[in-house]
Amino acid sequence: MDDHWGEIRKLIEARRAERLAERVRTLGDEGRREVAARLPGLLKELRGVDRWDDGLSGYRVGLRVAGAGCLGGAAAVTSWLYRRDLAPRWGGADNDVDLVLAVLADRPAAWRADLAERLVLRLRSADDRGVELALALLRETGIEPPPHDPLVAGWVDRGPARLGEDPLLDHLLPRLFEAEGVGRTLQWDREPGKGWLGALPNLAEAGRVKREALIDGCVRRFLRGGTPADLRFFVRLHEALAPSPAEASCHVRDYLHLLPAAPGPVAELAVKRLRSCAELPADDLAEAWDCLLFRPERTLVRAGLSWLARSVKRTPALAEVIAAPLARAFAADSAELQETAAGLAMTYADDMPEEGRATLREAIGFLPPALGRRAAAAFAGGAVAEAEAVFTLPSPPPAPERARAVEPPIRSAEELSQTITEWTDSWQSWERLLAGFVVLAGRDRPGLVAATRDRLTDEHAWTYAQETWPRAEQWLRGAATALNGDARTRHAWRRFLPGRGLAGPDLLLLHRGAEILRAVEEDTLPPVLLATPTHDTGHVAAAELVRRLEVIEAAGAKPLAADLQQALLRLPRTPDPEAAERAARLTSAAGEIVVGWTCPEAHVTMEWTCAWGHQGPHDWRDRSHTHHVRLVPAAVAAPTGLPLIDLVLSVPGHWAEPEHVHWWPSTLPSHREVAAAYLAPHLLQHYWHGPVVRAQARHLARAEGPAGPAFSAVLARALGDRNTGEPVDVLLEVAARDELPAAEIGRQAGLLLVSGEVRMIDMVAALDEAARRGGHDQVWRIAAAALPALLPAPGERPRGGLTGFVTLARMAAEWCGARGEIPEVRDVAARKGNSGLLREVRRLHDRLTEGTDGTGQEG
Repeated sequence: MDDHWGEIRKLIEARRAERLAERVRTLGDEGRREVAARLPGLLKELRGVDRWDDGLSGYRVGLRVAGAGCLGGAAAVTSWLYRRDLAPRWGGADNDVDLVLAVLADRPAAWRADLAERLVLRLRSADDRGVELALALLRETGIEPPPHDPLVAGWVDRGPARLGEDPLLDHLLPRLFEAEGVGRTLQWDREPGKGWLGALPNLAEAGRVKREALIDGCVRRFLRGGTPADLRFFVRLHEALAPSPAEASCHVRDYLHLLPAAPGPVAELAVKRLRSCAELPADDLAEAWDCLLFRPERTLVRAGLSWLARSVKRTPALAEVIAAPLARAFAADSAELQETAAGLAMTYADDMPEEGRATLREAIGFLPPALGRRAAAAFAGGAVAEAEAVFTLPSPPPAPERARAVEPPIRSAEELSQTITEWTDSWQSWERLLAGFVVLAGRDRPGLVAATRDRLTDEHAWTYAQETWPRAEQWLRGAATALNGDARTRHAWRRFLPGRGLAGPDLLLLHRGAEILRAVEEDTLPPVLLATPTHDTGHVAAAELVRRLEVIEAAGAKPLAADLQQALLRLPRTPDPEAAERAARLTSAAGEIVVGWTCPEAHVTMEWTCAWGHQGPHDWRDRSHTHHVRLVPAAVAAPTGLPLIDLVLSVPGHWAEPEHVHWWPSTLPSHREVAAAYLAPHLLQHYWHGPVVRAQARHLARAEGPAGPAFSAVLARALGDRNTGEPVDVLLEVAARDELPAAEIGRQAGLLLVSGEVRMIDMVAALDEAARRGGHDQVWRIAAAALPALLPAPGERPRGGLTGFVTLARMAAEWCGARGEIPEVRDVAARKGNSGLLREVRRLHDRLTEGTDGTGQEG
C-alpha cells in the first residue's frame, strides 16, 4: 500500500494528471482506501502557509482526479471536487472533466447516478465551474436531471452544438422556459439563424421538437413575468418562430393578458399577433385597446390608436366600444396622442351610445384647454381644463465682473515657505511662488535658502538623469537647488529645456523657468518679474508693468526675455494712456518695446477630420462606422519680431503634448481664440484631458479677444457635458457681453452631435436651461445653425432625441419671435409621413414662415 501511495504522490507532485488517472484505475479497494486516507494530509502540505503563492493550482487537477477515483461515497467525492482550494485560481470551468470521468467509469451505475444528482444540486449559476462535469455525468448515466434552475442555465450557456443528438434535450427543453437565469444567459443571442435562435426553429422544422411546444413555452414565459433582460431572448425566439394567425389564435387570451403590464417588447409582440388574428370579438378588441391606451409608452399608445382607427373604419359598429379606451388616451402625456384620440372621439361621437359619450365627457378635463373646448362642443358638455399660466421669460442675467485682483505678492521667506506647503497645481500658485522666489533672492537670500532647502530643493539624482524637464515645478526646484549651491549639472537651463513636442504656451512657460534658473546660475536675477498677473484672468495691468520696469531700471538690471514677452501677451487689449505716457520716459530697450507694443491679431481656422474617413469631404452622418474625430486648429499672426510671442501666436496644425493644459487661458488672456485653438484638439472623448479642457470654458469666457470656431467648439462641447451645469452660466455670461458667436457655436454643436461626440439629450437639456434663464435669443441662433447638420437626409434614420431638439428650437423661436425660412427645415417639412419628428419640423417651419412670404419678409 505504501508503494501505491508513494507512486500516486509522485504523480500528483509531478503534475502528470493523465498518467495518474491511468494508475488510479488500476488500484484495488485497499489501495484506494489508502490514497483516500492520505490525500487530506498531502493537500495540507501542498497548500503551504501563503494561499496566494502556494502553487496549489498546479496540483489541483491531480488532487481532484485522485479524490474522485479513491474516495468512497458519492457525498465525499462531491465535497472533494467542490473544495474551494481546488477551484481554478482565476475562475472559469473545470478543465479536467475527461480525466475525472475516466476514473469514475468503473463505479457502479447507481453510485454514479447519485453523484450526478449531487453535483447538479451543488450548482449555483450558469457559469459554475462544475457544470461541465454534471452535464457529462447526466448524459452518461441517462437519469432524469433533478429540477434545478442553474443546471438549465448552464446547459444553454454551453451552446446548442449537436443539440438534436443531446440526450438531455427532451428533459431540459421544457424547463428552458421556466428556469430562472436562462433569459439573462441567452439575452445576447440576437442574430437570427444562429445560436439558440437558429437551433430551436431548425429542430422544429425538422420535427425533432414540436413547434407548438416552443411557441407555447415562449408565451408561458411571458406570462410568468420578468425584466426586459429576462425576456429578451424569448421575444426574439417567438418572432423567429413567427406564429401564423392560426397559431396565434390559440393564445388570444394569453396575448390579451400581456398587454396591461408586460415589458414594452413583449406587449409589442402581443399587439402584432393579436392584429394578425381575424375577426376578434368586439369585447376582446375593446379590452386590448383599453390596455394599450393606458400604457405609459408612447409607441404602444400610438400603436393602439392606429389599430383602433383602422378597425373602426373597417367595421363602423365597433364605435360602440371605443369610448373607454379613448378616454384613457385623453390623459396621455403627449399632445400629439391626445390630439389623435380626441380627433377619433369627435369623428365617431354620433355612433357611440350615450354611455360612451358620457365617459368621454368626464375625461375632457385631461385635454389641453384649446382641444378640450373643441371636444366639449362635440360632446355637449364636460369640464375644460384651465389654461396654464403663460411662461414669463426672465431677463438675461447681467455679465459678472470680468476680472478680479489676485492675491498680493509674497513678501517674506516665511510666507513663501507656507505657500510651498499649500501649493496646488494651479497657475496662480506657480506665479506667486515664482515671483516671490525672484524678489526674495535679491531682498532676503539667506531666508530664501532656508525656506527652500527642505521644501523645494530636489535631492533626487534621478531628476538630473532625465532627458528634459517638461514640468514647470521642475525648473523652480532646479533654481532653488542652484541657489542652495547643490546643482548637479552646469548650464542645466540649456541641458534640460525641451526643444519640441510641447504646445506653444507650455514652451513659453518652460522658457520662463529656464531663464530664471540661468539667472540664478549667473547671478543676474532682476529684482522683480514683469509677467506676474495682477488679475485672475491672467492679465497684467499696464500701469503695474510699467512700475516693474521702473524698478528694474532703477536697480540697473535687465528684465528676463521670456518674462517680458509673457508680460506683453498679458497686457489688456484696451490701451492705458497714462501708463503709455510713463512708459515713454523709460530708457531701456524693454521700455521701447512696451511703448511700441500693439496687441497683434491672429487668424484662427479649425478643420474637422476623421481618422476613418476617405478622401474628400467627410460624411459625419454616416453610421456605418464610429467616427474618430480630430479637431485640427491653426493660427497665423503677423510677426512681431519677438520669437516666443511669434511661436505662441502661430498655432501649428498638429497635435502637441499638453503638460499644463489648464494654465493656457492665463497665458493668453487677451487672445481668447488662440488659447481655445490650443485647447480644441484635446476636447474629445478619446483624450483623457477632455474634462480639464472643457472646464476652461469659464476662463475663456472672461478672456479678451475675438471668439471664433475654436472657442465655439470648446463651449459647444462643454454644453454637451452632462456632468456639469456651469457651461450654461458661461453661455449667458458671454452673451451678456455681446461676445457670443451663437451661429458658430451651433455649427460646432451640430458636428459634435452627428459625429457621436455628444449626446443629444445632454445638449438639449443645457440649451433648454439657457433658454429658460433668458438666453432664448442665443439658443434660437445656436439651434438654427445646428439644424442643417442634424436633420436627416431622405431615407436616413433620424438620430435619437432629434425630436426634442426640434421642439426646443421651435419653443426658442416662439419666445424670440424668430422669422425666416431655413431651407433644410422646409425640405424636411415637405416630406411624406406623420412621425413625431416630421410634425415638430412642420410646426417649426410654420412658425418661421407665419405671416411672411416664406423668406422672412412680411407678406
